[in-house]
Amino acid sequence: MEWMLSTILIGAGLIALSILTSVVAFRFGAPLLLVFLSIGLIAGEDGLGLVFNDAEIAYFLGSLALAVILFDSGFGTRTQTLKRAAAPAFVLATIGVLLTTLFVGVAARFLFDLPWLYALLMGAVISSTDAAAVFFLLRAGGVKIYKRVRSMLEVESGSNDPMAIFLTVLFIEMIVADKSGGLVMAFLTGFGLQMGLGLAGGVVGGYLIVEIVKRVKLEDALYPILVMACALCVFALTAYLGGSGFLAIYVAGIVAGNRPMKAASALRRYQQGMTWLAQIVMFLVLGLFVTPSDFGAVLFPALLLGLFLIVVGRPLAVLLCLLPFRLDRATLTFNSWVGLRGAVSILLGILPTVMGVEGADIFINVAFIMVVTSLVVQGWTIRPAARWLRLIVPTSSGPVERVELQLPGDLPHELLVYRVLPNSPLIARVSKLPEAVHPSLLVRRGQALPPDQAWPPQPDDLVYMFTPPDCVPELDRLFSQARVPDASDSEALREFPLDPQASLSDVANVYGLSELPVDDPALTLGQYMRQQLKNHPVVGDRVPAGQFELVVRRVHRGETIADIGLSLATRPGRKGRS
Repeated sequence: MEWMLSTILIGAGLIALSILTSVVAFRFGAPLLLVFLSIGLIAGEDGLGLVFNDAEIAYFLGSLALAVILFDSGFGTRTQTLKRAAAPAFVLATIGVLLTTLFVGVAARFLFDLPWLYALLMGAVISSTDAAAVFFLLRAGGVKIYKRVRSMLEVESGSNDPMAIFLTVLFIEMIVADKSGGLVMAFLTGFGLQMGLGLAGGVVGGYLIVEIVKRVKLEDALYPILVMACALCVFALTAYLGGSGFLAIYVAGIVAGNRPMKAASALRRYQQGMTWLAQIVMFLVLGLFVTPSDFGAVLFPALLLGLFLIVVGRPLAVLLCLLPFRLDRATLTFNSWVGLRGAVSILLGILPTVMGVEGADIFINVAFIMVVTSLVVQGWTIRPAARWLRLIVPTSSGPVERVELQLPGDLPHELLVYRVLPNSPLIARVSKLPEAVHPSLLVRRGQALPPDQAWPPQPDDLVYMFTPPDCVPELDRLFSQARVPDASDSEALREFPLDPQASLSDVANVYGLSELPVDDPALTLGQYMRQQLKNHPVVGDRVPAGQFELVVRRVHRGETIADIGLSLATRPGRKGRS
């Protein structure tokens, strides 16, 4: 009985300590996931003396946590994000992981004097960027970068784990079977089965999840639990049939998250908490599992291998994969740098022990050292790197207070409640609500008023309104508090605002942009930029104009360019369009 109470006390205490420590981490800009990992180390065998050395339990808990994280990652990935970044991201998630495995494997062969299969296994273990680390830094860490670059990183980090897991298992099976021949054929057949079944299982599973939720009537609190349970069933069943369960649950999240579903807002809130818990548990367990006193024999070569990955391996793989997409050098540089390794690499480092590989301790020890190196060197420098490359989105919008209310059924609208903040664009009357948005109630000093009688709103009013989902970003801007520009907005201060409806020929004449075509006098500046971008415009897209750049500063409802800037300061290494 005492062991049960002790386990609960220690487990709950470590989770609570991790959450409380996050306040300090945010204040000092530390990578929060590194903090969770450190708490596990401090509590472990070489710290406070907690002994946890069961590789199978550690791998089971880590895999379960990763499945939860991947489903939430997919659920939060919008179709527009996929359209912006699917091709380059999936090339990085497959070919990029394979190239990284080969590059790191060659380096590991010479640094550790390993047989080739062992060296390639070392490369596979550390080959994927970590979804938990990247999604935390981009979504929760306050690093707001241009959407096209951000989308590529999010989709890649969410979809590259299956390839790394497949390669790791492939090399382990060949080592255990003492068989090095037929590597190419084993890769091709295994890859086709794993990825094919994973993709099919994810698509079918995602549609079934939505249909099940549509057809059953439950207490509101049960819908999120049902969805997560069904998602984990998709993960386990696909893996049982020989496919990639991690790819399946990620794809199921994408499919389910982009279809109308009952209790969607409650599900998102529930998943946020579950994802945080999964990340904390995964990093704590992995921190408890490793033994730092065993690092001595591999510390120096592991540090060298980690630096090789950061400086050579990842950048070279990114360059080779993204060359066909003609991306600018700032985007290539940032994508090369934000290749954070995390819990997935440590998790894969445990797998050789679970599957009985001789001398498997080297993999977990090296993976742990490389992950810590990545989180310290890259995790602490993401914001400075984004600022140096001028990829941080400058914005004049400050805080916004919004609450989502659940509507019954599958209506194509959302019911939102905004608190009107001082100095918002709506109060200043410089903007008005989109036509598709319908205010239904306004609460002022505790009194409910019809919007047509109490409009315009005043500070501290609560405004209830029905809106299509694609109008939410515009509403956030209208109800946000104006923010005073700071040093991070330096590039925005160098941009001259231009009217998208202005004639292209007039703009070219006024600003001396002789490189712009002026043959068609009816062509507007906005139309010209749409022609040049050849896809859905997003904030931060750039079109060269001689020594200047035309910059998309605001997009209305995902289609229309609403604000354009003429930039006098190009990004470092600028070449081509973003």
